[in-house]
Amino acid sequence: MKNSCADISPRLKLWQTTADLDSAVEAYTVGDDPRRDAELLEFEVYGSLAHAEGLKSIGLLSDRELADVRDTLSDLMAQRQYFTVTAAQEDVHTAVEQFLTTALGETGAKIHAGRSRNDQVQVDLRLWLKDRLLELQELCCQACQAWESFGRHHDQDLMPGYTHLQRAMPTTVGHWAASHAEAFLENLSSLRSAFDQADSCPLGSAAGFGSGLALPRPAVARLLGFSRVQRNTLRVQSSRPRLEAAALSALALLARDIATLAWDISLFSTTEFGFMRLGEDFTTGSSIMPHKRNPDVAELTRGRAALFSGWLAQVLALGALPSGYHRDYQLSKGPLMDAFAAARAMLGMACRLAKALSVDRARCGAVVTPDMLSTQAALSLVRQGVPFRQAYRSVAQAARAGQSLGPIKPELPDSPGAPGNPDWPAINRERRQQVQRIRRERERLHSAWKSLLKGKVALLRAKR
Repeated sequence: MKNSCADISPRLKLWQTTADLDSAVEAYTVGDDPRRDAELLEFEVYGSLAHAEGLKSIGLLSDRELADVRDTLSDLMAQRQYFTVTAAQEDVHTAVEQFLTTALGETGAKIHAGRSRNDQVQVDLRLWLKDRLLELQELCCQACQAWESFGRHHDQDLMPGYTHLQRAMPTTVGHWAASHAEAFLENLSSLRSAFDQADSCPLGSAAGFGSGLALPRPAVARLLGFSRVQRNTLRVQSSRPRLEAAALSALALLARDIATLAWDISLFSTTEFGFMRLGEDFTTGSSIMPHKRNPDVAELTRGRAALFSGWLAQVLALGALPSGYHRDYQLSKGPLMDAFAAARAMLGMACRLAKALSVDRARCGAVVTPDMLSTQAALSLVRQGVPFRQAYRSVAQAARAGQSLGPIKPELPDSPGAPGNPDWPAINRERRQQVQRIRRERERLHSAWKSLLKGKVALLRAKR
């Protein structure tokens, strides 16, 4: 029997047929999804547009109906700042379908054919992940550039290097800064790996057992900017927590490196070290001690980094379930989004800290004491033909006896990456290459989404 427009209620949830939920049960099961899902709205629109193209290709939507869906969703995107997801709607999938149904009647009600909320949320989250991971990669490059600029300015400023928090060998402020610049570049590989894992399209897997329609999954995947289809429909559901954990693992590694930078700044800006100083607009005062200035920005950055292992542990624990979809997965959205928001804020602050930090050159150089040149003294004997172990012991005995090592000036190793040669050109070259790669990927992805909104997509053929 054909449904009429009167049979379509825009107030019902996507799964609902008759009875309403108990209000306490509804509040408990919905949780904070309406707030979280506002961040997924544009990706729900892209997924719906691509799915509508697929339905049109197999004759379930007409040209006119497809155009109406596209126009309506384009209107939604134009006013998205005013769009809200209500608790009664539960999630963005229901909210967007109800928007279409209210505007288009039966045409809007056709859009869910061949889809489940299970593959809808996967599409939204993977598109969101790809977009956010590219953003973090861009911010890593910006942070690298900020610390490269700082390091070049202090390339010749001597400072002590440390092991075990004990003075070890001479280095430079530039060499120290270069270590952090390279850390941001190194994190690009793990962020890119997470991006690659998110770059498979789940649409058409439905609840895990296929859609029952001859949807052109590869073509729809291309429309959304995915490089491939996730083949096994059941694996789509089971892989969600693993994919989110992969992204959180990359963020946890990044946060760990930013924490090391924050630790260094906090330590080196103490009166006891006195190597560096944060500008007053980057420090706070004490409520009782008028002379105090506290590096709260560095400390809170370090503190935020400690949260990532907890977010990762939550998602890993939520994912330890049998095959298929489980409602538990709803709860992983919060840790995932919180972690990305924290990583974005931390990277932004890492860039700003490089400009807020000044160096006390005199203090740094003054604590490069003669005893720190013992390795250099031993190597000087080695160049004269003395075996290293003998030279080492000779210098050690002289040091213990309080004898001078001689009028030795620091000679910094100048192999690429060493204190005397941080190799700024190589760092700069790698950063620029990464920036170009990221820009190309973003342009390709955003171009695919703009084409969906404008209807400038290739005609699809129905293909299994």
